[in-house]
Amino acid sequence: MENHTEASWQMEYDFAVEVARKAGEEIRKAGESEIKIMTKSSTVDLVTKTDERVEKIIIGSLKQKFGEDAHSFIGEESVAKGEPCILTDKPTWIIDPVDGTTNFVHGFPFVAVSIAFAVNKQLEFGVVYSCLEDKMYKASKGKGAFCNDEPIQVSDVKDIHRSIIISEHGTDRSPDKVNKIFSTMQKILCIPVHGIRSPGSAAVNMCLVASGSADAYYHMGIHCWDMAGGAAIVTEAGGVIMDISGGTFDLMSRRLIVASSRVIAERIAKAITEFPVGRDDTEA
Repeated sequence: MENHTEASWQMEYDFAVEVARKAGEEIRKAGESEIKIMTKSSTVDLVTKTDERVEKIIIGSLKQKFGEDAHSFIGEESVAKGEPCILTDKPTWIIDPVDGTTNFVHGFPFVAVSIAFAVNKQLEFGVVYSCLEDKMYKASKGKGAFCNDEPIQVSDVKDIHRSIIISEHGTDRSPDKVNKIFSTMQKILCIPVHGIRSPGSAAVNMCLVASGSADAYYHMGIHCWDMAGGAAIVTEAGGVIMDISGGTFDLMSRRLIVASSRVIAERIAKAITEFPVGRDDTEA
């Protein structure tokens, strides 16, 4: 393992941590200065402006450091404006500037900057900065996972009856979709498990599993920028990651289960009521 010939991407990793912290400070400032004086009509505007400003800071900093064309970028705001969402073999940054935007507007304390780096379509490292809590989660391939520089690892729970599971109900409020989401939750609750939690940020959810505070997290309908940073961290913390069908995880599939153990992940896969969510890399 010592003599691997590939670059370790250490410089990129260290810089990603620095940039995530800078972006998190920007989010905190926006929250403190603007949320208190906001009317309901301006919440969407604040979220959009903050998302765009923070993504610009991140991508601008990375391009300044590593050059305009050295790497590719997949960012939530760029994709919203029509940039392609295609993962190639080229070194690629996958960025969610503000993960947990509803939390951000309400001052609910799980809001994160997520930055991941993939080469040859494989994740090399992930950084998730939960900025209202000031928790910096990070992991680089083969080097372990950390929170504020302390090593973290998944829980040793193998018995799903003793587990806390994280899920989210998404933003689609159509009755059919909501019924399917709650059908899955009901099946999982009745296994039974200790509880189900919904913190509201995919990146933070994955880090809670990585640090042993929860035993699994499953979700349908999120995006590659929600998952990439956390996926790298969970893997390095000793967790498993798979598709909701129990098959191999696909970063562009918009579906995942992460868990402290394969046995828990597979039991959750059996309980999930699937619904179509499309893919990130499908051209419109």
